[in-house]
Amino acid sequence: MRCALRENMPDQIISQEGHDKLEQELKYITTIKRLEIAKRIESAKELGDLSENAEYTEAKDEQAFNEGRAAEIKMLLKNLTIVNNGDRKNSIGMGSKVTAMINGNEKQYTIVSFNEADPVEGKISNESPLGKAFLDRKKGDTIKVETPNGESVYKILSIE
Repeated sequence: MRCALRENMPDQIISQEGHDKLEQELKYITTIKRLEIAKRIESAKELGDLSENAEYTEAKDEQAFNEGRAAEIKMLLKNLTIVNNGDRKNSIGMGSKVTAMINGNEKQYTIVSFNEADPVEGKISNESPLGKAFLDRKKGDTIKVETPNGESVYKILSIE
C-alpha cells in the first residue's frame, strides 16, 4: 500500500515548538504505538481463522494507518524550515501573539505553522488568509481580510 505523499514537497516553515511536537509524535508512533499494534496483531492471530477475524483486520488497518502517519511525518520533517520570529515586537511574524479588534470585540491570535493551527485556541496558520494578512504588520495597522462571510476588518492593538 503506497502512501499518497508529495515526493517533492516545497519547504514549509514551522516553529521550533511545532517541530518538536512532530518529532515527539514520530517517536511515539514508531516505538510505543507500533509495539501496541504488534501485540494486538499477535493476540488476534491466536484467535484462529484470519479471514474472518475482525480483531486481526482492525489491528492490521491500524498498523497501516500508523505506518502511513510515520512516513508522512518523516517527509514533513525533511521539508520543514524552523523559524523563530517570536522575538519580534515591532511587526508580526511566526510565533507572534496578536491582539486585534474586530467588530468591537478584542480577540487574541498566535501565528503558527500549518500543523499547529487550532482556531478554537486562537492559533492561526501563517498560510491562512488571516495569518497571511497579519504577517509583517505593525501595531495600529488596520487590515481587511476576505472570509466566507464577507470582508472583515481587523485593527491590530498589540503584538507580543
